[in-house]
Amino acid sequence: MSERLLELAERIRSELSDVERLVGRVQEGWLRAERSADDLYLDSVALNLHGFYAGLERLFQTIAAAVDGTMPRGANWHQVLLQQMAVEAPSSVRPAVISERSRDALDEYRGFRHIVRHVYTFKFDPGKVQPLVEHMQTVFRQVRSEMLAFADFLEAQGREEERD
Repeated sequence: MSERLLELAERIRSELSDVERLVGRVQEGWLRAERSADDLYLDSVALNLHGFYAGLERLFQTIAAAVDGTMPRGANWHQVLLQQMAVEAPSSVRPAVISERSRDALDEYRGFRHIVRHVYTFKFDPGKVQPLVEHMQTVFRQVRSEMLAFADFLEAQGREEERD
């Protein structure tokens, strides 16, 4: 178990680096969309916003399976998973992975990810994309900080198990 916790901590750090690259791509795409008024850049921004949330959600799925031992099911499993990450898991004795504040902020990106998957790209409304872009760096900084703290928790648990 200890090796698995240490590997998960490393994966969290690695995946967060990839997600951070997406944040930069969103910012750059938005600037280009504003300068050129080319809606193809808006498509790029939407795709990278989708990737931003999808990358975090993959980490949440891994944590749910590996640490909590349970993955939500059903039509609203995406929402339930996000909620699961914002509460302590007594069955596996883990702290909340993210705060309720982060959960609320990420829920906006989760909802947008759903739109990207189900709407034609030429129907994206720049007015609805803009707030997501504007808040993304702040949201990511907060989530990144919380998830790195969780990775530190996993490492401490893994090292403690190695000593025992």
